This record gives sequence, C-alpha cells and structure tokens, in this order.
Amino acid sequence: MNQIRLPKDVSFIIKELNKAGYEAYAVGGCVRDILLDREPKDWDITTCASPLEVKKLFRRTIDTGLQHGTVTVMLHRVGYEVTTYRIDGEYQDGRHPKEVVFTKSLTEDLKRRDFTINAMAYNEESGIVDQFNGIQDLEKKVIRCVGDARERFGEDALRMLRAVRFAAQLGFMIEEKTEEAIVYLANTLEKVSRERIQVELSKLLLSKHPEWIKKVYQIGLSPYALPNTEEFCKKEVQNKVVRMLNYLPADSILRWAGFLSFYTKASEGERVLKGLKFDNHTVEYVSKLIQYLPQQAEPEEKKIRYALYEMGKEIYSLYLILKKAELLAEKEEAEGEKKREFCLKEKQLEETEYLYHKIIERGDCISLKMLAVSGKDLMAEGIPAGKEIGGLLNQLLCRVLDEPTENEKEKLLIVLAEMRKRYFN
Repeated sequence: MNQIRLPKDVSFIIKELNKAGYEAYAVGGCVRDILLDREPKDWDITTCASPLEVKKLFRRTIDTGLQHGTVTVMLHRVGYEVTTYRIDGEYQDGRHPKEVVFTKSLTEDLKRRDFTINAMAYNEESGIVDQFNGIQDLEKKVIRCVGDARERFGEDALRMLRAVRFAAQLGFMIEEKTEEAIVYLANTLEKVSRERIQVELSKLLLSKHPEWIKKVYQIGLSPYALPNTEEFCKKEVQNKVVRMLNYLPADSILRWAGFLSFYTKASEGERVLKGLKFDNHTVEYVSKLIQYLPQQAEPEEKKIRYALYEMGKEIYSLYLILKKAELLAEKEEAEGEKKREFCLKEKQLEETEYLYHKIIERGDCISLKMLAVSGKDLMAEGIPAGKEIGGLLNQLLCRVLDEPTENEKEKLLIVLAEMRKRYFN
C-alpha cells in the first residue's frame, strides 16, 4: 500500500512546507495505524524546516518544545505537532538526550526512533518511506527495535515497557534480539519516572490483550515497574487474574482492580497505586474494590441495600462487574460438579444484579442524604445538636434499609418519638 488518505489539515501543512521548499512527512504512529486500518489518535509531521521557519509559514502556532524542534500548528482548533528532523545527542539519564542537533536528513531522524513500525514516514508525493522494514514487521506482527536494540533501550529505558505495551495493543510478538536486550537492561527502568511507567502499564492493561502483563514479569521488568507485587508471580494467581482481566471491560479502575485482586488487603493495592503516582480517585476506588471483592453478592434486597449504603452506588455497580468477571474466570477452570456449583453462583449473581437495578429504579433510600428526615428536623423536635443526632439518624436509616416504605417524614418522626420514649424510660 503506497497511497494513504491524509486528513485535509495534515495534507495542507505538508503542502505549505513543500511550497516553501522544505521536505515534510506524516510520521510515526499515525502511519503505522493507517497501515493497520486503525484510526490514528494524532497526526505528527516531521520536516527539514527549522522551528522558526515553520512558525513563519503558519498564522497560528504554539511553541510546544522549541529546544527539541517541535512547533504545534493550530488549524480549525486542532493542534498538529511539526518537528524538525533531528539527531539526539548522548543520553545521560536513560530518558532524555543531553542535546538535540537538527539535521536535513529524514533518514537520520527516522534512525533515532524506537521501533521499526514507528519509523515510517509518508507524504502524497513520495509515498511511504520505510527504510527499516516497518511494513514487513507489521505483516509479521513483530515488535523490533530500529538498529541495535541495546542502544535504543539505553537511550530511553521506557521503550522496554513500550515494547510490551505495543505487543499487547496490537497482538504482536517481541522480536528475539529486542527481548534479549530488555532482559539485559531491565534494571535501567529504575531511572524512569513512576508517572511514565503508570501510563504504559495502564495502556497495556486496557489493551485487547491485558494478559501481556505477565510478560512484564517474565522479562524482568516487574521489580522496577511493579514492585511489591511478587504474589502475582505464582502460576495459579497469574492464571486466575489473567482470565479475570479478559472478562472485564476496558475501564482503568476495573482493570487495575482486577489485576490487583490477588491482594487480600486494600492497603497493599493502595501502596502499589500510590507508588505509581495514581490520582486519588483511582486509588480510592481500586482499593475499595479490592476490599469488597471477597464479600458475597447475595440476592436479597435488604442485604443489597446495606451493601449499597456501605460501598456507595458507584462502587457497588463496579463491584458487581468485578464479581462477575471473577466468577467467570473461576468457572472457566472448573470441571464436573464444581462447574455446576459455579453455574448456580452465576444465576445468584444475575438475580443480585436484577434486584440491584430494581432498588435503584424504585429509588429506595440507601444513604443519609436520601433519608426523609435531616438533622434540622431532629433539632426541630427538641434534640440538641451533637453526637446524639448522628446516632439517631443512623438508627432511622437502618430502619429504612430494612423497610424502604418507612422512608416518609411523618413515619420517621413517629419512630423517632418511640425511640426517645424507650431511651428515656
């Protein structure tokens, strides 16, 4: 395939650069994705023009990273990164080059890129420029470094994790020498920030092949990417977790909760997530799901209401999805009588889900906010502000969780009067 349909704005930018006498190409992941019949998320452009020369040609630009040769050209409220051909200098921290030298050679620019499938360029005049056999590796479904793998990973240690992530996203294999280089240089991943590692691991877990998380352990990256997760190395744990991940939708909280479900304590999962610099929302939700997963999902309205009160509606809905994935993963491995037991549990879980939706649709009270009386109502009845009000409200909520039809102000005030009479007598 030599012809690629470029978006109008991308074609316009390339042609404007060409008119001014500069080479320009769409480059990298966008070319790869088009060849794989995937929709590119971004369109990057590479050119022999300097950043200042690019800025002169377009009315609106943003100085994204002039020191690295990148200018963002804004067209129709969309930004397109235009980067000058460059040669990276010596890498001193395993992540960033000490200096960047601009070049007029497309080959030199492509040579510095990570994998052959990401080192292709395209414009409508020249067609596909593929000097490192990227198309061949796409056809073979192989992740291979451009040039010497040890050099590429020595320049940027994060590329080792990216190799695993691309394999997971595309359903490819990692080429033998590329994998050998990862094993040899695995400890250099220590130099990479936790935030960058988190992004790659999340993309891996959200891919169509989350089972590739096993590869992170097999090739020695786990001590530096996922410390304190040695329990996952056990074969039986890996098998269950991987099966479970494949039953979960591609949702970050659910996939991370599924991956860390081998923990029995929420604090252990929390430590891993905080170590990877996750946001507080993700840490809270995943930790709670780890905590609640061992609990049985019983098909009884009263118990479901109490679970909703304890977990909250959002967590409980995710808990049911996670519970189902866990059940299906265990059922997949079971045989004979054990399989029949899991079929029965699956029916019970379906009944629980049905009752849960019924409770939500009916609008049953499942929190203090939904209770028909408030602290102000209790104070209006002569109860002084303080701990007593909180205790009484919780008692009334328990009454309503037991029997949702009791959630009416008049009824609850009668119950309150009875409670106070018993208390004072």
